[in-house]
Amino acid sequence: MQCIDIGVNLLNAAFNEDREQVLHNARAVGVSPLIITGTTIRDSMEAQRYAAQHSGQCYATAGIHPHNARLCGSRTIEQLEICSTQNEVVAIGECGLDYNRDFSPRAIQRAWFEKQVELACAIKKPLFLHEREAFEDCYQILKQNCTKGTKMVIHCFTGTEQQLEKYLDLGCYIGITGWVCDERRGAQIASLIKRIPTDVLMLETDAPYLVPRTLKPRNSRNEPKYLIHIAQQIARIIGKDLGTLAAETVKNTVTFFDIPLHISTDSE
Repeated sequence: MQCIDIGVNLLNAAFNEDREQVLHNARAVGVSPLIITGTTIRDSMEAQRYAAQHSGQCYATAGIHPHNARLCGSRTIEQLEICSTQNEVVAIGECGLDYNRDFSPRAIQRAWFEKQVELACAIKKPLFLHEREAFEDCYQILKQNCTKGTKMVIHCFTGTEQQLEKYLDLGCYIGITGWVCDERRGAQIASLIKRIPTDVLMLETDAPYLVPRTLKPRNSRNEPKYLIHIAQQIARIIGKDLGTLAAETVKNTVTFFDIPLHISTDSE
C-alpha cells in the first residue's frame, strides 16, 4: 500500500539529527514520495536541492508563507519563479493568509498572496494554500485572480461546512492532516470528511507539527510515517477500506502535482 504526504516540513530543525532515517522510515511503511513545503525563498531553495538529491522520493513546493510576507522584497517573485523552474518543484506555496497570528500585517499578506497566485497562474503550477481565520479574503483573492484550470489545494483544512463547500465550488482539492485525530479540535473536521469528494481528497502530516493525538504511544514529534495512522482514521470515519482510500488519494495526488504514479518503496 502506498500513501503520499503532500505537506511535510522535512528540513525543519526537528529532523536535523535523523532526516535520512525519517525518510527511510516513511518509505518502509509505504509513505513515498514526500512533498517538502517551502515557506521562504531560502526554505524553498533548500527543499528543491534536497528533493533533487532524493529523486523520486521527494518533491518540493516554492513559496512564501503568510507569516513571512513581511520579509518579501523586490526580487521575491523573480526568485520564486527561478526556483519553480526546477523539475522537483511541483507547486507554488505554502502561500495564503493567516489572521490567527498576524505575524505579517494583513495588507502585506494579501499583497504577496496575490502575487504568488498570479505567478502560479502564469507558469501553470498548482497552488499549495494556507488559510487560518481569513476565509473571506482568501476566497475572494482566489476567485478574482485564479485563471481557469489553475489547480489549488487547501493545506490542512480546518474550516466550516460552508467554507468547505465554497472551496469545493472553486475546484479546490482538500488536504487533511492529523488534526482529524484530535478529539478536542478535530471533531468538526471529522464530521465534514464525508462531504469531501474522494476525487479531491489528499493526505498530509504537516510534520513535525500536528502529532496525531490518537497515536499510542504518542510521540512528541510528528513524522511522515504516521500518515498511515491518519489514513486509517479517515477510512474509519467514512467507512471505506484503507487500501481503497490510499489508492484514491495517491491517484488524486499524482494527478494534481503531475508526478509519476508508481514510486518504489522499501516495503515492496
